[in-house]
Amino acid sequence: MLRNSSPCIFENLRRRKAIKKARILPDFFSLRRMEEEDLPRVVEIETISYPNPWREMTFRGEIYNKPLSFPFVIIHKFHRIIIGYVIFWCMQGRAQINNIAIHPEYRRMGVAQAVMRQVLDQIKKTGAGLVTLEVRPSNSAARSMYNKLGFEVLGIKEDYYNDPKEDALVMGKYLN
Repeated sequence: MLRNSSPCIFENLRRRKAIKKARILPDFFSLRRMEEEDLPRVVEIETISYPNPWREMTFRGEIYNKPLSFPFVIIHKFHRIIIGYVIFWCMQGRAQINNIAIHPEYRRMGVAQAVMRQVLDQIKKTGAGLVTLEVRPSNSAARSMYNKLGFEVLGIKEDYYNDPKEDALVMGKYLN
């Protein structure tokens, strides 16, 4: 039975395994501050990624809230396209990760984890001692990544998310 199987099936399996094993290292992407010209691509990634996406005006507000907000786009160096973004706030010795998303074509390659490591290093340089974020309990991929990065559950915000309605886990990491 396997002898009659299409070689295409085996090639697709090999390609999928290679993609899963592939990891995008920081040499393959860069972070730069988000600009208004980035908003169509950022909103596209947001809409693909979340059931209740932020609107363009929300991202625009983050761009112009410079003393507090740090919105960055993730640029794939070879493809020269935006493949994701991350937004965090720093204030009074604390930081909050507000939003992070990676385009589906670049997920499961280690991009989000590598970006989060860079962001945590940058936050640490500001003198912040604690970083927090909210995540859906059902988002096991994100929770697993945050656990690998040393985040722990600090509490729960009831009915935090809509569409679908769900609590939020408040996760935090001390940067001492």
